[in-house]
Amino acid sequence: MAGRMPNWWNDAHAFLLDDELLGPVVERYGPEGITSRDNLFQTLVRSIVGQQISVTAADAIWGRLCLHLGEVTPEHVLATDQESIASCGLTRPKASYIFGLAQDADRLMKQPWHQMTDQEIQKHLVSFRGIGPWTAEMMLMFHFLRQDIFSLGDIGLIRGTQRLIPEAETKEQVGAIAERWKPYRTAAAWYLWRILDPVPVEY
Repeated sequence: MAGRMPNWWNDAHAFLLDDELLGPVVERYGPEGITSRDNLFQTLVRSIVGQQISVTAADAIWGRLCLHLGEVTPEHVLATDQESIASCGLTRPKASYIFGLAQDADRLMKQPWHQMTDQEIQKHLVSFRGIGPWTAEMMLMFHFLRQDIFSLGDIGLIRGTQRLIPEAETKEQVGAIAERWKPYRTAAAWYLWRILDPVPVEY
C-alpha cells in the first residue's frame, strides 16, 4: 500500500505478536501495517464516504467520486456542486458535509498538529459538521498515525474482539479487554479488523 508507516509500527508488531489473544492473528497477517497518505482532506472525505456502509460499497462510491472530481481537493469539490457529488452514490447529508469541509478547509487543516494531543485533535475535528467521534478516531489512526487509539464506536472492533472473547458482550467489556494492548491499541485495531475482512482497511 502507498503511504507512510508510523515509526512505532515494528515495536507494536513485536508487542502484539507476544499477546496470547491477538498473537496468532498478528502472525497470520504479518508485519505490514497501517499507513498514512498524508492528505488530511482526502482521508476525511474518504471516511465520510465510508460512514455506516460496507467497505465494498464505500470503495465503489469513492471510485466514482474520484472520477467525478479528478482529484479530491477542496478546490475541486468547490468547482462542482452538492447535487453532482451526491450523484456519485452519496446521501445528500454526506454530500453537504463534504462541501462544507471544502468551504472551511483553511480552518480545518491549518493547525499545529504536532503540538496537539489526541484529545485536542479530536475536539477540533468534531467541531465540523459530518465529523463525529468515530470519524475523528479514524483520522487519529489513519492520518495522524497516533499509536494508542481504539474506537469503541466501531462495530468491526467490537465484533473482532468478540471473535477472540465471545463473552465480551458490551462495549465496556471490549474496552476493558483492549486495555491489554496499550500502548499500541491502534495496531491492535488494525489486526482486529483483519479477523473480519482480510483486506486491509484504508482511508
